[in-house]
Amino acid sequence: MSDDLTIAHLASSTAADMTAAAEASIATGRAGIATVKIATVKAADPGVDDVAILEAYDEAIAAMVNLASLAGMVGKSHPDEAMRAAADAAYQAISTEVTGVSLDPEVYAVLHRLDLSREDEATQYYLAKTLREFRRSGVDRDLATRDRVRELQEEIVTIGLAFDRNIRRDTRTVRVPAAALDGLPDDYVRTHPAGDDGLVPITTEYPDIVPFMSYSTDAGAREDLWREFRLRAYPANVDVLTDLIGRRHDMATLLGYANWAQYITENKMIGTDKAAADFITKIADAAAARSADDYEELLTRKRVDEPDADHVLPWDTNFLQDRLKSEKLAFDTQAVRPYFEYARVKDGLMALVERMFGVTFTRRTDIPTWYEDVEVYDVTRTADGSAAGRIYLDMHPRANKFNHAAMFDMQTGKVSSEIHRLPECALICNLPKPGAEPALLQHSDVVTFFHEFGHLIHHIIGGHHRWSGISGVANEWDFVETPSQLLEEWTFDAGTLAAFAIHHETGEPLPAEMVEKLRAADEFGKGTFVSQQMFYASLSLELYRTDPTALDLTAATRTAMETHTPFSFVDGTHFEMSFGHLDGYSAMYYTYMWSLVIAKDLFTRFAGEGLPAPEASAAYRDAVLAPGGSAPAADLVRNFLGRDYTFAAYQAWLAA
Repeated sequence: MSDDLTIAHLASSTAADMTAAAEASIATGRAGIATVKIATVKAADPGVDDVAILEAYDEAIAAMVNLASLAGMVGKSHPDEAMRAAADAAYQAISTEVTGVSLDPEVYAVLHRLDLSREDEATQYYLAKTLREFRRSGVDRDLATRDRVRELQEEIVTIGLAFDRNIRRDTRTVRVPAAALDGLPDDYVRTHPAGDDGLVPITTEYPDIVPFMSYSTDAGAREDLWREFRLRAYPANVDVLTDLIGRRHDMATLLGYANWAQYITENKMIGTDKAAADFITKIADAAAARSADDYEELLTRKRVDEPDADHVLPWDTNFLQDRLKSEKLAFDTQAVRPYFEYARVKDGLMALVERMFGVTFTRRTDIPTWYEDVEVYDVTRTADGSAAGRIYLDMHPRANKFNHAAMFDMQTGKVSSEIHRLPECALICNLPKPGAEPALLQHSDVVTFFHEFGHLIHHIIGGHHRWSGISGVANEWDFVETPSQLLEEWTFDAGTLAAFAIHHETGEPLPAEMVEKLRAADEFGKGTFVSQQMFYASLSLELYRTDPTALDLTAATRTAMETHTPFSFVDGTHFEMSFGHLDGYSAMYYTYMWSLVIAKDLFTRFAGEGLPAPEASAAYRDAVLAPGGSAPAADLVRNFLGRDYTFAAYQAWLAA
């Protein structure tokens, strides 16, 4: 691999370097756009190459977008506050510049006149998508409208960064009596000692809260921690979220749409906000009976301990589910943790992806990173050793870091006759960190790791196109969760797990019969899981479909929760303030379930072949991952399945 360390050095450099890089990327972008704007169409000058004009545009946008992507990652993960601030400022400045291009009638006029009818389908598709996005941005509106759109876009970016920053900064801690750790695994207890006051600090970070909510026998402590988790970024985000929703509504209506949800769904697979609402209703209806049954089981189990209980509280749910899995399915969820030591899981996952998709990961220790925990790997194609990309793994919690799990692209790849730019990306996650104690994962952590790696390998394998604008994860947004959710299927396969799920003390592989129990335990509570997802999907959609002047955020959260789940809203909580998807995904949380419907259908081909399914893996790589965003997602799925995808596989999964 050519050793261009620009990206790595910049991610680990100084605030001044980040600012200078942003200025340079904008200057490069402006120069490229100037080239586009002075281009003469073929009708006037047959010597002008239309492909060269598109190339100038593509490179100009890539110069800015790649730096913005890198800055976006750095702003959410770098340990230095000055660097995070500089990265946020860089992201804002570049976003403003790119918005200006999208609203420039001269640029649009040149691109609109290009004749690429003799070029390949991917090139024609790229141009058509590009022109559509120009129109959706308001390029064909009057100057006053374009100026207002530009202002609103700047405000939306600024507000969105503040929304995310307030969530990231608000890690809360509850101090509980040592007895509240009764039921927790021994390694968890050892790594959570009591302080001088005899109390144990438990944070709202995922490695702390997830096991605690499942295993602590102290309902009061669980409630305290749950409430603090539901109060993150409150009250800091009250006005911020209100403003974010309001500005987006203003922009959508300025452009002729009824609301932001209508605007943002228009260019997705689903097509309209009404279709999204109908989809949410369809899924909710399909899961309703099972969700009600799940809730009754939880309530029945709660009455074993509290005979007079008449409802299940949210902080009881995970605990009661764990008890039921143990008592009804004879499955101890803690028993699998010793088999999921972090380093083995990581190595096993990477080895699996190597076998499935014909790539090789090679650790690099000579490349600078933004934090000591970050690992770097070059990705090559196993068949010929050619370079495919580079990945960064930033996997453990720390202060002021993005506190969920996501893949962040750092550079989009491009392969043309003159340019060979490799895709690079990072996983930013919050899994338990190895130390004096081994880092033992919940199975849900393993699923998260596989999920995010699905995004990563999509970006790498799909990142080798002639045009940067359709390279990598550039599909319709409501398809992008499909590859990630598909890869989750392998976390329930006994043969796959046997390769790396090794007991960290005995060296024994995870028994196949335990995997069967693990699978059965995962099926348990499926109804309430789906209904909870529809709560999130409905909330995100309706917040962006409602007139902001009539919007009560807390009331909207209450309505969505009580409409779609069997649980009652808890007064005094403000989940929406830390619902980070309300920024990036905005109205589109439905994406997860929409993508899962497709993923379940895709998996039928793998299941039919039987895992590890090498032929299906290769076909999936070539038909779905490698094309990136060079064609509509539905076409990619059709090419892999040999037919259109259907709801049947998802329906069967839900009914199982």
